[in-house]
Amino acid sequence: MWDNHQTLRLLANTMFVFLLVLIMYIVGPWAINLPIFPLKEVSVAGNGGKLEHVTRDQINSVIRSQATGNFFTVDLEAIRNALIKLPWVRTASVRRHWPKSLEIVLEEHMVLALWGDLALVNTYGEIFEGVTNTRLPKFIGQMENVREMTNQHAIFNKLLQPLGMNIAQIDLSPRRAWRIYTNNGVALELGREQVEDRLVFYVSAHNQMIEKFKKQLTYVDLRYSNGFAVRLPEITQ
Repeated sequence: MWDNHQTLRLLANTMFVFLLVLIMYIVGPWAINLPIFPLKEVSVAGNGGKLEHVTRDQINSVIRSQATGNFFTVDLEAIRNALIKLPWVRTASVRRHWPKSLEIVLEEHMVLALWGDLALVNTYGEIFEGVTNTRLPKFIGQMENVREMTNQHAIFNKLLQPLGMNIAQIDLSPRRAWRIYTNNGVALELGREQVEDRLVFYVSAHNQMIEKFKKQLTYVDLRYSNGFAVRLPEITQ
């Protein structure tokens, strides 16, 4: 065997690879913790555009508390988990960018409605905490029904378009009875069944109601099979 140059070369190469792997195994953990791979930069972007609600100060606070270690040892998952706890952050991604930076991409909630007086609802039908001065419709109901209310909000608004009205509030009771309030102050009682058909009927009959009563209605009960009940504004002296 010792006279076979090809065998000796193979053996030497094998031993070299083995020693190299052994050295990397021993030295690697020590080497990657050296201060020669510090993080120098953090880039932040919004998912699809500029961040509207999350501030750079909030992000920097997370980085200062969570981005410990160097380029190789920094805990990306810890940073991501801290970022998604910030108000208005829906999703967050964090990745390394060789040789010395982190890239952060945040998706902010797109607010759709108020959830009672305590929280907000986004366009996915998810409840989140946040503060806004924007005038928004209000949802009142059970938390497990928030996505259904989000979907119905879009349907109701579309059905009201011919009248130039929008939804100001949606109530869904524990018994699944729907009531909506329009932006011009009309309460519409839709009940639990055929709610969209009842709203279509209201839209088709709205102008006739106004013509008949000569004033804007404040309440319309559409739960009747062959008609509806109305309430007129109180007459003040």
